[in-house]
Amino acid sequence: MTKRPDEEGSTLVEFAIGASVLFLTLFGIISMSLALYSCNFVAQAARDAARYAIVRGTSCVGFTDCDITSAEVNTYVKGLNYPGIISGNLTASLSPSPAGGPGSTITVTVLYTFPMDIPFWPHSGTTIHMGSTSSMVVSQ
Repeated sequence: MTKRPDEEGSTLVEFAIGASVLFLTLFGIISMSLALYSCNFVAQAARDAARYAIVRGTSCVGFTDCDITSAEVNTYVKGLNYPGIISGNLTASLSPSPAGGPGSTITVTVLYTFPMDIPFWPHSGTTIHMGSTSSMVVSQ
């Protein structure tokens, strides 16, 4: 097969267009997977923080941090250190704060701001706000 002189470099242009679409799709899938992972983390962090708080009510025994407050729950959640999670974008609150005695219900709310970055996407740099709430009964 012979090449015509006006087709010189057409393969390079076709590859550039095809690769751009491929990489945009690939990075978009990766970014959306990280968003799903972050959403799963927020739900799990709310459950973990609620479990942490229910054993640290006003009548707890055996812990140094009894009568837990919202600030202590926030510190606990930020200290979970899941990979890929930016702890500066994470907040947690406890209601009521401090946690009550045995039999009272506490609610932990975890909020996370996910930075959405997809190269070459016009809406890159936007954020997705995620949140989860978990309620449990204080055991101690």
